[in-house]
Amino acid sequence: MEFAERELDTIHIRDLLQRCIIGIYDEERREKQDVIINITLYADLRKAGLSDDIEDTVDYKTIKKRVIGMVEGSAYLLVERLAQRIAELCLEDARVEIAQVRVAKPGALRFARTVEVEITRRRKDMAT
Repeated sequence: MEFAERELDTIHIRDLLQRCIIGIYDEERREKQDVIINITLYADLRKAGLSDDIEDTVDYKTIKKRVIGMVEGSAYLLVERLAQRIAELCLEDARVEIAQVRVAKPGALRFARTVEVEITRRRKDMAT
């Protein structure tokens, strides 16, 4: 991924297992299903690296808690919509410039281990 403005650092939240209502079919709307969420946050972390102060960095624990709360209570039809909402939550932190979100839905397709949707949203694009 290229960053025209400046180099950005990354924070990865990997393999966050959650359960939610997700899908378009009646049987998918009745019971919660597993989803696996991977998030990469792009931000300038230089100040935090120098100061060693939590106030100077992205509080990824807070982001994780907000994502969990939203996902557990969600009932979206599309994995794409769930991924979009997660990206929006991540971009609410003013330090996050780019949020890359991958949501996997294990067992969604017969004979496939999982189906995944991956999106990238930039702060500058969300304002429009």
